[in-house]
Amino acid sequence: MIVKGKLHRASASLMEITFTFGLSAKFQDFPKCLISSINQPVFVSTTATKSTSGKATVPIFNIMSADNVALPARDKWSSWADFLMSCIGYAIGLGNVWRFPYLCYQNGGGAFLIPYVISLIFCGAPLFILETSWGQLVSVGGLGMFKICPIFKGVGIAAAVMAFWLNIYYIVVLSWAMAYLWNSLRMDDNVPWRTCNNTWNTQQCRSEYDPIQCENNRTIAEYYNVKTLTDDHLHEYKKQFFVGAKSNFTFCTLADMSVQSPVKEFWNNRILGISEGIEHVGSIRWDLACFLLIVWVICYLCIFKGVKWTGKVVYLTASFPYMMLFLLLLRGLTLPGASLGLEFYLKPDFSKLLHSKVWVDAVTQVFFSYGLGLGALVALGSYNKYHNNVYKQALTVCCVNSGTSVFAGFVIFSFIGYMAVQQGKTVAEVAQSGPGLLFLAYPSGILKLPYTNVWSVLFFTMVLFLGVDSQFCTMEGFFTAIIDEFPQIRRSSKYGRELFVLFICVISYFLGLTTVTNGGFYVFQLFDFYAASGWALLWLLFFECIAISWSVGIDRWYEHMKSMIGYYPAAWWKFCWVFATPCVCMGTMIFGLVKYQPVRLDAYDYDFPVWGHIFGWFLSLSSMLCIPGYAVYLWIITDGTTSEFIVDELVMPMLTALTAVVRRFAIRPWSVTNVIIFTLIIALMVPSAEANHLSIVTNFAIATGNTRQFWTFLNQPFQYEQVLVMLATSLL
Repeated sequence: MIVKGKLHRASASLMEITFTFGLSAKFQDFPKCLISSINQPVFVSTTATKSTSGKATVPIFNIMSADNVALPARDKWSSWADFLMSCIGYAIGLGNVWRFPYLCYQNGGGAFLIPYVISLIFCGAPLFILETSWGQLVSVGGLGMFKICPIFKGVGIAAAVMAFWLNIYYIVVLSWAMAYLWNSLRMDDNVPWRTCNNTWNTQQCRSEYDPIQCENNRTIAEYYNVKTLTDDHLHEYKKQFFVGAKSNFTFCTLADMSVQSPVKEFWNNRILGISEGIEHVGSIRWDLACFLLIVWVICYLCIFKGVKWTGKVVYLTASFPYMMLFLLLLRGLTLPGASLGLEFYLKPDFSKLLHSKVWVDAVTQVFFSYGLGLGALVALGSYNKYHNNVYKQALTVCCVNSGTSVFAGFVIFSFIGYMAVQQGKTVAEVAQSGPGLLFLAYPSGILKLPYTNVWSVLFFTMVLFLGVDSQFCTMEGFFTAIIDEFPQIRRSSKYGRELFVLFICVISYFLGLTTVTNGGFYVFQLFDFYAASGWALLWLLFFECIAISWSVGIDRWYEHMKSMIGYYPAAWWKFCWVFATPCVCMGTMIFGLVKYQPVRLDAYDYDFPVWGHIFGWFLSLSSMLCIPGYAVYLWIITDGTTSEFIVDELVMPMLTALTAVVRRFAIRPWSVTNVIIFTLIIALMVPSAEANHLSIVTNFAIATGNTRQFWTFLNQPFQYEQVLVMLATSLL
């Protein structure tokens, strides 16, 4: 049957919809996701379904187009395991390998697990459950999910913008990994970053594992009790050294000069071809451009057929990294110095917990490693069956993700300890984070292992698999949001989705070519710092929590959860969604803005120009401004006064949610009554005519009867929402 209705503000909660055969149902009993927008026609198709027992279950509602044409049936995961593996593959990415172990070491070792677990419980897990269950409830992507609370649709737009930027620059890391993998595919054991006799090496190239000839003169070395080769400089002593064996009396004169390891020169000169700064973009590195194209093709092939195909691909991409991590751990634990690295990784320093930076690092690591706020989790959840137990599956993914981060730390620091022993350095000098760990520290660490090329192939294959599933799941989130919002894409032709995905991939590839130029590494750093991280992400997540807990209403949300999984989730998540998580998000964002320092590349002693930071802020604001921007747009296109809009879209939903919170936490009703009444009246008294003020007061008195009756009525908690709806209706 077809239901056609029109949404009007204020009276929506009392509105009734009449079916074609004469039955009626209260409007609030219908999923709000069916509402396309305020004052817009709504077309709904309902089909009855039966459970395996033969009993009727909750109807399935499919949004239809405005021209009354049913949209293609939505794909579903073949099984719950497909969804679980997709979430694991998406959440477990490069951040688990290149960022968490370093943060753990830097922020107190094992003590860092305390703020990390607390952040996970208060923020990471609640948001992960929220996004996946939200997608399952509404069965639409990141843009459509906010039809349940239209004023916050800007959050969905911001997530799509952020995901678009992330898809452009994150994939370049995979092109770097593929370049290393290609250079490791050789029959001999001589990987190209081992020696200094390559075309890209300079005169300053010296291997930390192969002492220079002057150092081989033991008489002089013992006499001065020094090493001529240090980490960064080749030092001069009395200007003359014997070279080679004692029978060879050739002299060499050496001056202080900077030294580069072959590993660094391979990374800077061969892979990046790095320029002096972002001002010198240079030309495209065509080998990297080819690798980037290959990775884009792989990601396209993983998602172009939809979730039925993606659900099978992800079994390989999500499980293979675990096999590689396990093999690398077995090898790492047998290396000399592994225990030294693990000691630095796990040894607790509880004094670090007194520093605010440690707690901020823990919160941001949880947000980034779980891939929150990008719409991907919503998209993955939207392909679930309605009664899938998304609650338990989300908790499982959270445990697996955090466990993988800790496990990866054992792998990384076993090799870092080995490197420290081999190079005669401390673990602190060897440990790195970010791309430096993947493309400098590890390639250097395996040089003295037998079968270096084999270990290199295994490692960079693991990096590729870690990144590919995170990449194509983020792409799936973006495409699902756009295609669900504009269903004519699928109806345009038999291969509408495939062609649209291909079109966006081609555009993203050409935009991403800016990151594989000579100055591309600087472009990558700007994107990484500004586009999809930091305050932009925290800003988005704050409003995401507000949308559910304070606009939709936390009690209503729990009813939706019960209708899906058959029982109420733990009350703990209610506390997090209403108070803890939004407070942590906003607090961390404010702290980050207060402590803001422009991005700088210390490894290259490089400061970005002013226009570079302006471009970076453009990337951040391009997503952040979508949230207030859409609210303003909705206000412009909505009929009625400003006061009506504020009450209908902000005041009423939040007051309704507030009364639910008051009732839940057993606060005396009269202690908040004055606050509710005062807030409602002030919100309505936006500057207007005095006659309107008088009308407001008159209607208020009519609605409440008399003071004693009003207080008696309001002090019955179970009637709070009815009173608020009555007030709003009468006051307007």
